[in-house]
Amino acid sequence: MLNPDPDLCRHLAADLAAAKFRSEPLRARWGVEADDAIGRTLRTPALRGLGDATDPQAVLARLLIFGVAQPVSHVDVALPRLGSAGLAALGLARIDGVTVTPIAIVRPQSFHDDRGPGEWIVAADLDEIATGGGPLAEDHVLGVGGASLTLAGLQLPTEAGSVLDLGTGCGVQALRARRYADRVVATDISERALAFTRMNAALAGISGIDVREGSLFDPVAGERFDRIVSNPPFVITPRAQGVPAYEYRDGGLVGDALVESVVAGAGQHLVPGGTAQFLANWETKDGVSGLDRFRAWVEASPVALDAWVIERESLNPTEYAEMWIRDGGTAPGSPAHDRLLTAWLDDFAARGVSGIGFGYVLLRRAAADPTLARYERVAQPIPSEGALGSHLAAALAAHDAQAALSDDELSERILVTAPDVTETRHYLPGAENPTVIELRQGGGFGRSVQADPALAGLVGASDGELTVGQIIDALAQLLEVDETALRGSVLPAVRALIDDAFLSL
Repeated sequence: MLNPDPDLCRHLAADLAAAKFRSEPLRARWGVEADDAIGRTLRTPALRGLGDATDPQAVLARLLIFGVAQPVSHVDVALPRLGSAGLAALGLARIDGVTVTPIAIVRPQSFHDDRGPGEWIVAADLDEIATGGGPLAEDHVLGVGGASLTLAGLQLPTEAGSVLDLGTGCGVQALRARRYADRVVATDISERALAFTRMNAALAGISGIDVREGSLFDPVAGERFDRIVSNPPFVITPRAQGVPAYEYRDGGLVGDALVESVVAGAGQHLVPGGTAQFLANWETKDGVSGLDRFRAWVEASPVALDAWVIERESLNPTEYAEMWIRDGGTAPGSPAHDRLLTAWLDDFAARGVSGIGFGYVLLRRAAADPTLARYERVAQPIPSEGALGSHLAAALAAHDAQAALSDDELSERILVTAPDVTETRHYLPGAENPTVIELRQGGGFGRSVQADPALAGLVGASDGELTVGQIIDALAQLLEVDETALRGSVLPAVRALIDDAFLSL
């Protein structure tokens, strides 16, 4: 049983720091190629890089990162304050005679946000790298994975009084939120997950995280927060006998009903202007697209919500089932894999599901009528996908600023084109005028927007000197078109470019 004793956690953190148990020193030790292999759940190259070394860094890497048992004598030297007995007392290992056998992973996790770089030590249950594969336990507590890093990067980096981390898991979102929030409440249905959260907060020396057990919003009934973050158990799993229900990813409801429940409850637990950010799956069902179904959930919310929902990918039922069966540790081609795949496909067929989307959700409790209802697909690669929080915060502020302006007021404003915006023109051979003009964004979501000559001209002339109205008047004369008609066609596009950070007010 996990025992996140604060004193023992302090001893472990100090011993790990003394051993240089950090991302960069470890990466340098086993090399870039071996580090890339770790990302593919292969530990052998890194273990070869460590060789037979018995220094503290090597011993702790084998034991805590790769799940390889080590001699008690070596562990006691590597952990002079904690010792192997202390590691066992924390519930992270057991002592089998003269051998220490790990029963959890403890790994360094680096990060970078608006406040600069940092690193945590994160403990979680043994994963495929440490075990070599095989089905996971249904109460498995996941460590820091790709989805965790994505959501951490999406978190708005602006100050907040209080944050709710809904379904905290090992607690990484709570740790990230605590960097800019005065108080964080972290909830989960798994007591083991909450124990890992307590342990990871203690290892990081972070206080101010209130850990509570319970489902969804039950532990915070009647409370409101400035922000909600959640990597909820959104994976769509058949409710069929013999199909594992993993606590870390399966909410226990049919289809995408858990995500619908999060949408329904989020607004009531936000202060006016408060935001909720989470990852989610949504089904295309009975001919209705997943984004349209999500829009209906938002519109049915008991409180008015602004919404920005981004679909990053869409999978067909077979692709989706294969991905999550493999995630649970069942190898393709095995009888167990075929049985699970059949259960998944039967479930999707019975419920009329033809596709499953995955993406990012940002909801905001509207102070009055909602002004933002954005449901989009962003399929192109995103520059710096793990650090979109600043872009989202700036985009929200820009949207609010332009939405508050009438067309006449917007025409009187002076705009500036963002420094990462470039223009590409495509010509047919021998043609004088371009057939396509593209405006490209280097940061943010890396968007590409097709522009007509008038819009491209306005973006090119937005250098902080002329108002929007002055530029439109000049373009109307240059293009020999009616100024009023041009204003009516250009201003909506200008608002969209402000929302997407191509232009700034």
